[in-house]
Amino acid sequence: MGLRELKKGQTRQLIADTAGRLFAERGFDRVTVAEIARVAQVAEATVFNYFSSKEDLFYWRLEALGTRLTDAVSARPVGEPVLVAFRRALMAEDGGLLAQLEAGDRDALTRLRTINRVIADSPALLAREQQAMSRTADALAAALAAEAGTRADDIRPQVAANALLGLHRALIDYVRRRILDDDDLSGLAAEVRELAATAFALLDQGLGDYAGKPPGPARGGADQPSR
Repeated sequence: MGLRELKKGQTRQLIADTAGRLFAERGFDRVTVAEIARVAQVAEATVFNYFSSKEDLFYWRLEALGTRLTDAVSARPVGEPVLVAFRRALMAEDGGLLAQLEAGDRDALTRLRTINRVIADSPALLAREQQAMSRTADALAAALAAEAGTRADDIRPQVAANALLGLHRALIDYVRRRILDDDDLSGLAAEVRELAATAFALLDQGLGDYAGKPPGPARGGADQPSR
């Protein structure tokens, strides 16, 4: 990496770290891009050179993960199913805060709680998170369709991509609920690995026999007679 690229990376990291600290202190919606620029001691235009919106400041790592997942699927060996490649790529992302928490880093727990609290308290961030997941699903579907040379009306690449990103979304939601609701998170990383294995096994079965509707009214559901 050249000196120019190194400096750009350092500036990007400085802006992102400054934004993260301000978001944690005051909440996402109460912090402006102008304030982030001032605290980071850069021009506001510099912030937008690296991040197209305030939401991107928060979610650039998620966007980068989506790109890595799509690239990993595109680069998989000939004959390897997309499910295998996606699982390998997703489960390889093990150097984050969950791994640090599992290793006994108490600061990681604080950061996890802060990040997820900020997200949960911001409708804008929740919406942006969903957009990021949808964009990754679209990119993955486009890659699958292109390599298979499918017709424009072939829905299978889109279904497969959304199933895989739905699995990822479910794991994110589970982690967020646990982080915000529970005090003891010592086994969370192991739980997530077990849940991921269960989820991938379900997709491996093609969902063919899953959730056949049972006979009779559902317990506690809308069809249950009122008393």
